[in-house]
Amino acid sequence: MVTESGRSIAAVVRHHAVLIFVSVTMTGCAGFIPMDAPDSAAVHENAAIVTEPSAPLPYVLMPINATVLQATNTITNTTGTSFASVPGGHRDAPISIGDILSVTVFEAQAGGLFIPGEAGVRSGNFVDIPRQQVDQTGSINIPFADTVKVAGLTPRAVSAIIRDRLKERAIEPQVVVAVAEQRGNQVSVLGEANSPSRFPIDPGGLRLLAAIARAGGPKYPDYEVTVTLKRAGRTYSQYLAAIVRRPAEDILLAPGDVIFLTRIPRVFMAFGSTPSPGSIGGTNNRRFTFENYDMSLAEALAKAGGLDGSRANSKSVFVYRFEPKHLLENVGLEVNGFPTLRVPAVYKFDMSKPDGWFQADSFRMRDHDVISVAESPSTEFIKIMAPLDAATTNAANINAIVNSN
Repeated sequence: MVTESGRSIAAVVRHHAVLIFVSVTMTGCAGFIPMDAPDSAAVHENAAIVTEPSAPLPYVLMPINATVLQATNTITNTTGTSFASVPGGHRDAPISIGDILSVTVFEAQAGGLFIPGEAGVRSGNFVDIPRQQVDQTGSINIPFADTVKVAGLTPRAVSAIIRDRLKERAIEPQVVVAVAEQRGNQVSVLGEANSPSRFPIDPGGLRLLAAIARAGGPKYPDYEVTVTLKRAGRTYSQYLAAIVRRPAEDILLAPGDVIFLTRIPRVFMAFGSTPSPGSIGGTNNRRFTFENYDMSLAEALAKAGGLDGSRANSKSVFVYRFEPKHLLENVGLEVNGFPTLRVPAVYKFDMSKPDGWFQADSFRMRDHDVISVAESPSTEFIKIMAPLDAATTNAANINAIVNSN
């Protein structure tokens, strides 16, 4: 027979058992919980020197509006070096060292410098000078005209020089100069082209896209390919998609140009209250690649899975990037206090309103933009209550098991 005091002792034991279990559940124990890396406390305790934390980075917060949207999209549209301003292109490619020239001299009648006076000795009123390769000094030799500097000149200009030197000795001479083989006026297309090659510039000039086409075109979509142009010791870069869309960027090439195609996929990151990694089509990270050249914020959010309906604060969707000072000055902001040429900027979108979605669909994304979707204020309360609810449930389950015995 169990006495009343025995029941009280058993109740006290059960009560203490429940408290002990709840305490272990809530606080854990470093000796029993596995870890794959040192925790924060261990890192700090074992440090020989701990430096002071850096001061908060100053930045500009800009709720999106029509003025801000137009200003930032203008900068996005001009990202990269504009090829339209690159000097040195040629429509008529000049003669270059290594080219092989053909020279033909015509005289008005027989008996001159090149055509014998005896009739029937030869037909025609012209003479072909043996082909010559332009030497390292940029010159060729013409009988009775001495050495002629031709590098950097057009065939028409060389014809005029030779004619002037022969006019006192030949009978009304006329001269035709042609490039028989182009060996110096060549450009190279390398990198992620289907058929990387080196070829001469056409007599009427050669444009950038035509050269890329002659090399078989790019291996990858234009929005993933960067074109690097090396000319006269300087390097310029631009997206291939921008060159395709802006005719002024399709410039004339110059002898010696080197064009390099590189696949550099543009990416953006999405953090905060978006669906968990792995839940969007098998994507197991928060780093996404662009799928077109004009990707908008709305498209980026869609690719990241949209807003998490159970956690997201649709009034606070942010895009982080660095902006040049002149953009911020154009929207009326005073940014002289920032020590760098580029200012950390945060754009805020209110997606709880219809116009927020229109603005997001017009906002152009850039390479390495960071999207952050803030959590709803109620989410923090839910996070706090979740372990308490779990502990209470576990305690209730234990109590039910003890009572059942």
